[in-house]
Amino acid sequence: MISMNNMTPKIVPLKKKKLVGLSTEMSLVDNRTSELWKNFRQRSSKIVNRSSDDFISLQEYPANYFQEFSPIAKYVKWACVEVEDFNSVPEGMNRLILDGGLFAVFNYKGSAQNVASFFQYIYGEWIPNSDYNLDNRPHFEVLGAKYKNNDPNSEEEVWIPIQEK
Repeated sequence: MISMNNMTPKIVPLKKKKLVGLSTEMSLVDNRTSELWKNFRQRSSKIVNRSSDDFISLQEYPANYFQEFSPIAKYVKWACVEVEDFNSVPEGMNRLILDGGLFAVFNYKGSAQNVASFFQYIYGEWIPNSDYNLDNRPHFEVLGAKYKNNDPNSEEEVWIPIQEK
């Protein structure tokens, strides 16, 4: 069970980022995340101009995704890394420019099994009771040095795009 105490996010203005990776369309019912990441991890060493060691899991949701939520609604998921430039993108990989803007950054600790209640808190409680609305930009997670797949001690940053009400 996740404690919702200490769930106050940092509000961070983010500058535009250049990302390189793989993407696929999926839904919560047709979740292809592990297949996407397995494919990306096998090829990520070919990306030579990375700007950090972190991996980024990014979701591009349609404009009405959260207003008309459905587990079968499609979105695009990315497995990617930040790069300095797009000069040497490996063959078969895609480029993405992540526009800057305001984000609420939450720290998540735990395995993927417990993540549903974490996101329910963010979208169901924190956003409606905050000074912000959800913004229609990509959502992403930074999988840094403390990230351990399917480990209860895993830690990651969850970046939710927001705008002032």
